[in-house]
Amino acid sequence: MCRWLAYSGPPIHPNTYLFEAENSLIQQSLSAQLAITPTNGDGFGLGWYGAKPEPGIFRDILPAWNDENLKCIAEQVECRLFFAHVRASTGAGIARSNCHPFRFENWMFMHNGQIGGYAGIRHELDRLIAPEFYRFRQGGTDSETFFYLLLSNGLQSDPQTAFARTVAQVEKVMADANVSSALRLTAAVTDGEAVYAIRYANDNKAPTLYFGLGQPSGAADSALMILSEPLDSQSEDWREVPMSRFVTACNGAFDDVAFAPEPL
Repeated sequence: MCRWLAYSGPPIHPNTYLFEAENSLIQQSLSAQLAITPTNGDGFGLGWYGAKPEPGIFRDILPAWNDENLKCIAEQVECRLFFAHVRASTGAGIARSNCHPFRFENWMFMHNGQIGGYAGIRHELDRLIAPEFYRFRQGGTDSETFFYLLLSNGLQSDPQTAFARTVAQVEKVMADANVSSALRLTAAVTDGEAVYAIRYANDNKAPTLYFGLGQPSGAADSALMILSEPLDSQSEDWREVPMSRFVTACNGAFDDVAFAPEPL
């Protein structure tokens, strides 16, 4: 399983949480504390918003702890919203096109988990992606499939409903194919303003997900973070997202509501 971090707040250098925190994302890539797979060395990605509406993306297949370019970029880029992800492959090959986050126009998406039986149902799921989005697909992961299904289901106008429809579609395809393994996901998506996240599994065993407030050094305002596991041992700073919840982080506030697939 993967580890990821979404940050929204005062402009900072991502290096603060990618490398310098007690349980930084790079530390999690080497030895995650709350994951089935402790080592996440199958590539990484950093996506951030600067002056343009579209995010910048830097992805590579090296382990995150062993890429000097990532450290240099994280030390120099200053941004108010970024996604960072370290990958542990669940089947798709180690390739830059399979590394998160994924981007479409001003949207970014990253994911931890898996679609059970994906290799056997990939074709059926691909057929559900609208043609105007499918042509942008580059890799072979279930994560990218899920992202383009979200877009096909109205992500750009209503993220929560898009997730509810997409999860329902995926579960139906799995059921029709008699897939016995689970759909498990923690995922985040952003339009460059709000961050939306979900923790869900149809066997109630979703990967971990937390949210909390941080205070970057020298900043007057707090930052919002949604992430796979806490960045430090200060338990009062972090709240675990319960199972089957949909989280919205925007304008300095969190909101989380119950989540369920939309009946088909």
